Amino acid sequence: MALTFHVARETVLNKVTASQLTPEEIALDAAAGRVLAEDVAADRDSPALSRSVRDGYAVRAGDLPGELTVIGEVRAGQRFEGELAAGQAIEIMTGAPIPQGADAVVMVEHTRRVNGRVRIESSAEPRQFINPKGCEAAANETVLKPGKRIDYADVAMLAAFGRTHVSVYRKPEVAIVATGDEIVEVSETPAAFQIRNSNAYSLAAQVARAGGIPRILPVARDTVEHTREIVLRGLTSDLLLLSGGVSAGKYDVVEQVLSEIGAEFFFDRVLIQPGQPVVFGKTVGANGKFFFGLPGNPSATMVTFEILARAAVELLGGQSESPLPMPFARLTRDFRHRPGLTRFLPAQLSADGTEVTPVEWHGSGDVPALTRANAYLVADHFRAEYPRGEFIRVLLK
Repeated sequence: MALTFHVARETVLNKVTASQLTPEEIALDAAAGRVLAEDVAADRDSPALSRSVRDGYAVRAGDLPGELTVIGEVRAGQRFEGELAAGQAIEIMTGAPIPQGADAVVMVEHTRRVNGRVRIESSAEPRQFINPKGCEAAANETVLKPGKRIDYADVAMLAAFGRTHVSVYRKPEVAIVATGDEIVEVSETPAAFQIRNSNAYSLAAQVARAGGIPRILPVARDTVEHTREIVLRGLTSDLLLLSGGVSAGKYDVVEQVLSEIGAEFFFDRVLIQPGQPVVFGKTVGANGKFFFGLPGNPSATMVTFEILARAAVELLGGQSESPLPMPFARLTRDFRHRPGLTRFLPAQLSADGTEVTPVEWHGSGDVPALTRANAYLVADHFRAEYPRGEFIRVLLK
């Protein structure tokens, strides 16, 4: 059945569930990029004491404006012993604890220091430039939840809470199978009618970027018997990606093999270019595995992975959601296409992300065009023309 792009993607998001997510504990320095498998709570109030967010003077707001006696200083990593009284000020540095008795901080730029006293001409609001105790996180408050891919800010938070180790989900193993008698290994010199197995390696790079462990299997030749053998090997992984063999040709046997082993197909065609004959389904049984049959042309393989199969890798790896941001950018020249398909075409997005220029492209096998692109221009299926200056969606590579 043929689906629109949006319906096909929703189908993947709705169907893919991880039957068994296995957690493992890893060291903090290996946590970036992994998917969290536990609640993470603050081990104490953050900040543990009220602290200054500016360099300046800790004061009593009711004393201002006025001239105050400076009785000391406090910097980050120290604590002022004693209490601030009326008519007094304490020089304070960013991050330092607020001395007892002070209820505001005045920036040093707004003060004038003369002979051990500080003159402040303006008034101050209570709690001005103070982060109160626990305002960032209270002790035992959950700040990170399972399903989040850990980024560098999360690593900083884990370290701040004293976590030397963290529980994450096991990375899903993804089997990658290129199909076709025309394919030879990368190390071989192909005849004019042959091609090197580039798709398996581009898919492996995409799988790794999505958080999976790629497992490249031997090329499946264009016979039912050999394709079945390789497919069954691939189905021992968490997800199977097949490249090629899903069109309507005489020797395109992937769907036949999958049908014979009892697969359920959720779709076998999506109204996109490149990549119309993309297949998505699941084998039957309690331990059924999801699979994608991706078209064999290189750009079709790459695009269909990014917009459809990537979500499956992320969800099987424990992510709670799999976003596909497609921001708008302004076209630098007129663009037109035949409506009916959502098209993902190579483009060059400006450094500031505001303008996009289509890259000359000679079809789904034009890998050099993809290397010149840093994004895909996304043309809607219902619209034929986009004039220069019009906004159009883009998908980053």
